[in-house]
Amino acid sequence: MTAPPDLPADKPFQAKRIIQAVLVVQLAIAVILFGADLLPSFGNLISPSSAPDLTQPASPGDQTRRYTPRDLPARTPNPGSRPIPAQTDMPNRLAFEFTTWEGARALTLTGRIAEGDAGRFADALASRNAPEIVFLNSPGGSVMDALEIGRGLRILDVTTQLTASDICLSACPLLFAAGTTRIADDDAWLGVHQSYFGESTVLPAFLAVDNIQRGQAKVIGYFHDMGVDLRIMQPAMSTPPDEIYLLNPQERADYNLTTPLPE
Repeated sequence: MTAPPDLPADKPFQAKRIIQAVLVVQLAIAVILFGADLLPSFGNLISPSSAPDLTQPASPGDQTRRYTPRDLPARTPNPGSRPIPAQTDMPNRLAFEFTTWEGARALTLTGRIAEGDAGRFADALASRNAPEIVFLNSPGGSVMDALEIGRGLRILDVTTQLTASDICLSACPLLFAAGTTRIADDDAWLGVHQSYFGESTVLPAFLAVDNIQRGQAKVIGYFHDMGVDLRIMQPAMSTPPDEIYLLNPQERADYNLTTPLPE
């Protein structure tokens, strides 16, 4: 066997330059990906929302408020309005508390909807009797988990309810819409905004848009299946993620998000 011919003297140098160039490109991509994840936060710092604080009373035509889930203001729990008083310190993921309320089996869902909570919800139900009424107090979170939990609640034919001190924002209205009967106190905060599906801004434009459109299509299909008027998507899609649009009682009824109570 004959030995391969020696490479020209400049070949090893060229190969080294190529390897270095590849490493530089990979490092640049990593920096861009990291920066893309932080971009929304930087954007909020550079150009924060000018909307009023969430604690400021809303009125028709003035319903958009600043929304920072980590800095939600405390609301005074309304004792006696549900089996477990509303919590002012939200858990980082949903807490499931089973009890009874006025003779009915009740479930209270409290806290942020974290990734994986749909599986935890299914496991929690597997060892319990199905609830008849579900109280909600959540700033939102994972849209996909909320959709899955909501479809599970609809199968159970539950009533979803918000008391005066409860909040149901961002992805939480998806859970609220799952009830076959839906009751919200006029003073409850029930709000929507643009959904975030975890897309990366460094994806090719057509892929990023495709991810967003697929996610929005799932939300639209879900609201349709739950009997909610799709006009609710107008304020949702026109409100950026760092703001929240608080639905007033008339809009909740007009969008069929709340159920008319028998007189």
